[in-house]
Amino acid sequence: MTVRVIECLASLSVLSTLIVAQPALAGDVPASADAAYAEMAKMMGGVPTFVKAFPKGAIAGAWAEVRDLQLSDKTALDAKTKALISLAVSAQIPCTYCIYEDTLDARHAGATNQEIQEAVALSALTRHWSTVLNGMQVDMATFKKEIGGQ
Repeated sequence: MTVRVIECLASLSVLSTLIVAQPALAGDVPASADAAYAEMAKMMGGVPTFVKAFPKGAIAGAWAEVRDLQLSDKTALDAKTKALISLAVSAQIPCTYCIYEDTLDARHAGATNQEIQEAVALSALTRHWSTVLNGMQVDMATFKKEIGGQ
């Protein structure tokens, strides 16, 4: 259950894309839940109800992680790539809330329907082969050798 709450918290980006988000301040964790809520409200125009359900003792750190990784434009991945990755993961969890929001985020970041479809299909393909490899207990050393690793 906690993983789903964290994943949904991580999906706050749709709210930030509806307004102009300010740059993240890397490493600057809000001092309290109230400070985190105030920062969210300033950046996104409000604090969603589901965020207020998150434990107050952990929200400042959780918010800093979302802000500095997912919402920041100062990371190695652009917003579209982040949204497509998040959508692919959301489809595999599965989290209906996250799928809804991540699809909106991807579209807002410029993803086409084909890119969205491919991200979801690739997540299914990865899950398929992971199931085959793990279920058949394929030898890792042989796998690495055949794939071109060690």
